[in-house]
Amino acid sequence: MKSGDSLVVASHNAGKVREILELLVPFGFAVKGASELGLPEPEETGSTFAENAALKAHAATAETGLPALADDSGLVVFALDGAPGIYSARWAGPDKDFATAMALIEQRLLESGSSDRSAKFVCALALAEPSRGTRVFEGEIQGRLITPPRGTRGFGYDPIFVADGMQDTFGEIEPSHKHAISHRARAFAKLKDYLTFSAREGR
Repeated sequence: MKSGDSLVVASHNAGKVREILELLVPFGFAVKGASELGLPEPEETGSTFAENAALKAHAATAETGLPALADDSGLVVFALDGAPGIYSARWAGPDKDFATAMALIEQRLLESGSSDRSAKFVCALALAEPSRGTRVFEGEIQGRLITPPRGTRGFGYDPIFVADGMQDTFGEIEPSHKHAISHRARAFAKLKDYLTFSAREGR
């Protein structure tokens, strides 16, 4: 892929789409979102972030005939045996009520009796290209959970997540700072390496 090529962002999550669009700016793609194109949301039947990302990217490419980039990401809480994990969005319900989802995490942690608040954000980016199949790039960032939630920046579980080595939550820091260090940024770094290599090789 090269600057000016069309690319579908296969997500209906406004927060994710906003972050992905900002990260894609340097590539110069003509980006369209799944909602903008009226694409249906495929059922996420995978058992991992990578499987669900690939499923969504492939579905968007099949619908449009264009390359598609899909993200599947979420919060992994170690004391909850990895929950909410791939079900992170579903914990927020159909209305994407993450305030309720964050309260549910705190309730489950209290019920577990564990004092362990370690967690990580995981991101899998899948790039589906009509003639080249689908590739997945993964990134993660370790941290801990705090309560009550702090900050109104970011989205999802950002207000309760503090990355290792930091004091502020992802909901408090500048978006540009988050984009430089997040799980999604780390997955994008791998995607960028792939796109750069492909362009250099003329693929």
